[in-house]
Amino acid sequence: MPRLLIAASGTGGHIFPALSVAEALPNHWSVTWLGVANRLESKLIPKHFQLIRLKVGGLQGNWLRKIIRLIELVISIRTVRQIIVDQRIDIIFTTGGYIAAPAILGGSLCGIPVVLHDSNAIPGRVTRLLGRFCRVVAIGIPTAKHFLSHCKPIFTGTPVRAEFLTPQALPHWVPPGKGPIIVVMGGSQGAIGLNRMVRRIFPLLLSNGCRVIHLTGNNDEEACQFAHPNLIEKPFANEIPGLLQNADLAISRAGAGSLSELAICGTPAILIPFPDAADQHQEANARFAAAHGAAVIVHQHNPEDRTLNNCVWRLIKPRINKLEINMDPLLEMKECMKNLSVNNPEGQLIELLLMVR
Repeated sequence: MPRLLIAASGTGGHIFPALSVAEALPNHWSVTWLGVANRLESKLIPKHFQLIRLKVGGLQGNWLRKIIRLIELVISIRTVRQIIVDQRIDIIFTTGGYIAAPAILGGSLCGIPVVLHDSNAIPGRVTRLLGRFCRVVAIGIPTAKHFLSHCKPIFTGTPVRAEFLTPQALPHWVPPGKGPIIVVMGGSQGAIGLNRMVRRIFPLLLSNGCRVIHLTGNNDEEACQFAHPNLIEKPFANEIPGLLQNADLAISRAGAGSLSELAICGTPAILIPFPDAADQHQEANARFAAAHGAAVIVHQHNPEDRTLNNCVWRLIKPRINKLEINMDPLLEMKECMKNLSVNNPEGQLIELLLMVR
């Protein structure tokens, strides 16, 4: 029985691809999951996977915090080595982030093969520094290879949840009607800046018959202050596959996980990269999609600025006015977005796990 240790923590962009791989494994595989206390994995990881929490974090902050984090890293590496011995781990799979550091180093010290997957166009710091210690580095966006000269990355794409792979109905709670559906989402953590920008264009969209689904995240105090029959604001929705498959347009952050979901659904998008993302990786993700004609980039701006307003109206106006098909830019964007999707990335990653075992 193969025994797999998965290290994935923090955001949906790290957790969902790892979860997709874990759930696609044959039934006889044993999976142990490494996470961090009080992070999203505590809610998302199924009970049949053993979740072990480490105390580890990034090396940001002043010198004292960095020393503390280094001590925690050393302790976490020892913990990982003990887990490997106690549970007779055969393989390690990680999706990057700071939880990956003790997993990679602990596995390397024990002679256990590590498969690392990085979904972003600019790989994370841990991937760039420690990828050389992994048996395989897989990437979700092909341009990431330019940042990984020390290894030979394999392009697999980024796995999405199984629900995205089959047709899904539009959720029953979406406002009825025939108006264009616009889905706004800020990623698993929400996005206050994006939310404020989008609320300024609600009157334009709603007065023209659009149906707007706004996933605000849990930390937006301004949520649900604007009421309209064609507007739904929710912190989160489990029915994202059904929303994106049926949407005319998405307005989204540019995390790699969101981009993979948009691609598999063929949903045209306006991407608003998170301006404080590490190494500006969301900007790079958005540029990749825009270069292929699948998305338009709007940078985060003051809500009073009309850039987003003008962009949305340019894209959605032909559909509202029922103009000729050849005048609808969303149709071409939809095909371009579909072309970004990758066939069976979770299967490709499982083949890599089997190869290194």
